[in-house]
Amino acid sequence: MSEQTQQQGTSQARRVVVVGAGMAGVQTAVALREQGFTGPVTLIGAEPHQPYDRPPLSKAVLLGKAENSAFEVDFEALDIELALGREALGVRPADRELDTETGPVPYDVLVLATGAEPITLPGTEGVPGVHLLRTLDDAERLRPVLVRQHDVVVVGAGWIGAEFATAAREAGCAVTVVEAADRPLAGALPAEVAVPMAAWYADSGADLRTHARVARVEPGAVVLDDGSQVPAGAVVVGIGARPATAWLTGSGIELGPHGEVLADDRLRTSVPDVYAVGDCASFPSGRYGERLLIHHWDNALQGPRTVAANILGETDAVYDPVPYFWSEQFGRFVQYAGHHAADDRMVWRGDPSGPSWSVCWLREDRLVALLAVGRPRDLAQGRRLIQAGQEMDADALADPARPLKNATAAPR
Repeated sequence: MSEQTQQQGTSQARRVVVVGAGMAGVQTAVALREQGFTGPVTLIGAEPHQPYDRPPLSKAVLLGKAENSAFEVDFEALDIELALGREALGVRPADRELDTETGPVPYDVLVLATGAEPITLPGTEGVPGVHLLRTLDDAERLRPVLVRQHDVVVVGAGWIGAEFATAAREAGCAVTVVEAADRPLAGALPAEVAVPMAAWYADSGADLRTHARVARVEPGAVVLDDGSQVPAGAVVVGIGARPATAWLTGSGIELGPHGEVLADDRLRTSVPDVYAVGDCASFPSGRYGERLLIHHWDNALQGPRTVAANILGETDAVYDPVPYFWSEQFGRFVQYAGHHAADDRMVWRGDPSGPSWSVCWLREDRLVALLAVGRPRDLAQGRRLIQAGQEMDADALADPARPLKNATAAPR
């Protein structure tokens, strides 16, 4: 038997335990099987539900158009052991054991895929009528709110706030969105891009109030810091999320400034045979020259393939994707690819007051990011151009009638 065959045999005999049964965890388990791993795989989830996808929670599930969004994965056929309703409490790397509320679980390789958890609004713990929207149970608690057409106050005009406001307006609720910043999506997009999007709220019949900080929430009302009150039959908090990693304290696994697991470019953690993927982890991007922490669905879909390849050890897989996400809000399909910095050059394609337009970001004439509103072809072509590191002709790029692929710079 060759040394390589022996190594492969040892690799296949190892027990892989994946913590987190969301997209990143499920796809890691599936990718291991797709790439030929035959050893035992255990998928551990804190929730009792069959593993499910999250994006439909703010749309189809919330509006009662679907009962759930369970993944169409035959775990039994793939010989993936499901251990649901088991919260992870800690990791003891020296013993190769994961501590759960029902006892320790031994592992040879551990994959951390616990995702992110919503940030709560201080002072609202236990206040009736205050909701988050992250889990299937959250969506099911919010369904009756929409059915009864309560007056709804959404705290936070980020992506999740806009998506929930969209669903609530579709259900016929009166919706007020309060945002502490001067514009929606203040943490994600520059003012020039985000300000035109504020008009979408009024167009849909939602009331967007910026520079509005919440002082407290009372039964039936949200009190703002200027003393004004907003009637609220229900309050939905969407002020961001943080990596769900508090349970790793004391494990020796290195965490970053946002509480995220610090993975390397192979998605390995600081502890041997422990990987991290999805919303709970950041990774260094050679493409962008900085560490990225991405809380989006596509990252949880793509990263697991790299994790699986590195666990098998048959290739040296580096993770450096072009980030991508989408959002459906107020009748518009918004897509974003890449990653931009404050000093990158912006090039507009189209009128932001219209139904479809795009914004491109250039760095040394190379396309590094693109936001497309109702222009899926721009997004598809732009994503490929970003991947290729393509230099662009900024004047040609500014012509919305010209396909992006025909706006590249002439060879030097």
